[in-house]
Formats: sequence, C-alpha cells, structure tokens
Amino acid sequence: MRKIIFTRPDGGVSVVTPVINTFGEEEGFTETQAEQRAWDKLPTDAINPRWCAANEVPADRTFRDAWGDIGKVSVNMPKAREIQKNALRTLRTPKLAALDVEYSRADEKGDATLKASIAAKKQLLRDVTADPRIAAAQTPEELKAVIPEVLK
Repeated sequence: MRKIIFTRPDGGVSVVTPVINTFGEEEGFTETQAEQRAWDKLPTDAINPRWCAANEVPADRTFRDAWGDIGKVSVNMPKAREIQKNALRTLRTPKLAALDVEYSRADEKGDATLKASIAAKKQLLRDVTADPRIAAAQTPEELKAVIPEVLK
C-alpha cells in the first residue's frame, strides 16, 4: 500500500501509512478506501502532502528527525550531525558518572597522579562531539559510523 508523506510546519517530515483495521471495518473495505480515509484525515497544516511508494521511506530511522522531503525523502546532514552528537553525549554520560566516582575516591586518598589520569579520561569523553569525522561525514551511513574509541 502507498504511504503519504508531508512536511509539518516545524519543518519535520511525517509519514502516514493507511491501514485496513482487523476489527470493526466494514466487509469488503479496500486499500483504495483506506488510502482515501488516510488522505482525508491529514492535518490541515500539512505542507505539500504527496503519495509515495513504501520503499521511498528509509528503513533506517537513526536520523528520522533530520528527514526532509524535496520530492524524495532525504537526510538533512546538519540536523543529522546534531542528532549524532546527542547520541554520543548519551553514550558518554554513564562513563563520565563512573569517572566522577573514581575521581572522588582518588581525591579522598590524596592521589594527585590518579586524579590527573582520570581528569584526562574525562576530557577525552567531553571532546567526543568535536570529532572531525562528524563534520566530514557526507552520508548518513558515514555519520552513523562515527563512534570514537573512548565510547566503545
């Protein structure tokens, strides 16, 4: 069955998949009727709604919030880069928390060498969003692969 794609007022893209309900649908309800029902229920502020084939919608939803529709669903790379940076921040959060505990213990022991070592590890984690591969990535696949070693 075809899908409907449109741009929202916030610039994001929405995809609508018409369905035939398993229960409560009148007997003989067709795909064409389901498509028309979906079209009729589009939000009034939908911008440039259009029909598209199911295979036109990317299967990988990693950068879903960066999708744009210019006659073809595409990924807005500047938005995708910010999404990737946020994903890296999420990955580093528990590692920073664990290092905070280690730092406190080293501080209690008065171990300046260990504290300096931990501080250096924390700085490496803080710097993950400045990885030059993020800016250099030209495709969503290249960008998705950017995971600094310190986060693995």
